[in-house]
Amino acid sequence: MVSPAVYQIRDALAELPFLAHIETPDDYERALELMDQLVDDYEANKTLVEILAVSIERWEDHAGEFADFNAAVAGTDRGIAVLRTLMVQHGLGVADLPEIGSKGNVSKILNGVDGKKLTRNHIEALCNRFGVSPALFF
Repeated sequence: MVSPAVYQIRDALAELPFLAHIETPDDYERALELMDQLVDDYEANKTLVEILAVSIERWEDHAGEFADFNAAVAGTDRGIAVLRTLMVQHGLGVADLPEIGSKGNVSKILNGVDGKKLTRNHIEALCNRFGVSPALFF
């Protein structure tokens, strides 16, 4: 005998199939709209948010419209991506990061010039300044 819960789940998926699998750009847009609504009361909707997040992530990982973005992200050093994000969030330019050094040094690190990378000391200083965990950089 099939549980009534199975029928409820089937009905919900028939109404909102993108919960489990996004197949079209329209499904993706509907999924994003639903996610916006669900996160307004995250605690009450946590399970649905987690299910929908998997569906959205799967779409974004494989949809052609995200191919260039995904390729760029895959080729980006995580520490540099975090640093760029912090710079945008705080409205900073290359001259605003004395923790890393001169404007020229910051620019070289951001662009990977001459093999320049963030050092352990840079990361520690940035974590202290922005109050973030070093794990973000790795």
